[in-house]
Amino acid sequence: MNFNIITLGCKVNQYESQAMSELLRNNGFTQSESKDTADITIINTCTVTSVTDAKNRKILHKVRRNNPDGIIILTGCMPQAFPDRVSDFECCDIVLGNKRRANLISVIDEYLTTRNQIINIEPHDRINAEFEKTSLNNFDGHTRAFVKIEDGCNRFCSYCIIPYSRGRVRSKKLEDLRAEIKNLAENGYKEIVLVGINLSAYGQDCDFNLADAVDVVCEFDKIKRVRLGSFEPEMMYESLIRRFASQKKFCPQFHLSLQSGCNATLKRMRRHYNTDEYMKIVNALRLNFENASITTDVMVGFAGETDEEFEESLNFVKSVGFSKVHVFPYSRRKGTAADKMDNQVSANIKDKRSKIMIETANLCRADFLDSQLGRTESVLVERLREGGYYEGYTKNYTPVHIFTDKDCTGGIVNVKLTKAYDDYCVGELV
Repeated sequence: MNFNIITLGCKVNQYESQAMSELLRNNGFTQSESKDTADITIINTCTVTSVTDAKNRKILHKVRRNNPDGIIILTGCMPQAFPDRVSDFECCDIVLGNKRRANLISVIDEYLTTRNQIINIEPHDRINAEFEKTSLNNFDGHTRAFVKIEDGCNRFCSYCIIPYSRGRVRSKKLEDLRAEIKNLAENGYKEIVLVGINLSAYGQDCDFNLADAVDVVCEFDKIKRVRLGSFEPEMMYESLIRRFASQKKFCPQFHLSLQSGCNATLKRMRRHYNTDEYMKIVNALRLNFENASITTDVMVGFAGETDEEFEESLNFVKSVGFSKVHVFPYSRRKGTAADKMDNQVSANIKDKRSKIMIETANLCRADFLDSQLGRTESVLVERLREGGYYEGYTKNYTPVHIFTDKDCTGGIVNVKLTKAYDDYCVGELV
């Protein structure tokens, strides 16, 4: 039988889809050449907003419409967060929560025998939760590999459903990480991206921390780079930052989640820091890393956000000087505290504030890219594009287009950055 996997959401979901793909192929299944005729289609869902849920449902119905005889497996965060919302499962043959992916093969076998719908969603353990045992040997279509080392979140921000879909913090053991990195290194991957649901909380359920995970990856000579996925300001101590800086392979690119640059808004969001604490982390990163890039997420129109609070958030974003900002409007989420808050912001005001914040974000991006010109940086080349240029990324994750006749796909080359455009730089091989 063949299969196809549709992945929505974060880098953790991408990792888990890859793990399911390897599991299926190791058990005799093959990857489908067509998305519309696969024997099995797995939809790995995200549930970060209600808009995301609507997208999940749209894709689910499209798959059923285009492939009426195929087996549909729904998994990921949406069914885990809302196991009683059975109307979402009507088009599905198998529904698996986030704890049951390891049983994928046996569940498929059971369905093929009975042809009865299977719904297998087990609640997360609140105490003594264990990290899901997954491991990769390859990461299809990438020169870098994502490696999931942390799952779950204990923070319960007022707008967020993720602790319900992912459970409490749990961490991959260092010996398991070491074994996984060894396989990836032997299979030619030069860069590892460590990812998690609340990555900065890695190890808080054990006796190690995020710097220990970085040290493990750096043990392998064939691994030339290690970078972090998105992480929270919590537990990002200066001592931890100094340990990152001690590793020459560590990439100075930090996606440090902000959400709002207004302290009153952060308090309603139940975030665990204020703007002064956030800026202290930013300054520590820039002090310890030359040419660090700092990216973030900013939410506009959160419940109760006034014009004055929005201006405060906007001014803080300007003061940090991010290299890139992902801007999104607040989306009400049933099951969260923020959904019940008074003074919800209207859609037209959210839209207006989004446009203003995006304009500021674009100016920050342009300033950052301009600041890279004239520098010579190492670039991991990912692919040759149809436009006749190679595309890759510097250590601080600046996108670079390289025009050359030399085949450098998958290699790390030195490049002088000569021109800046809206979202990338052009560079010349040195």
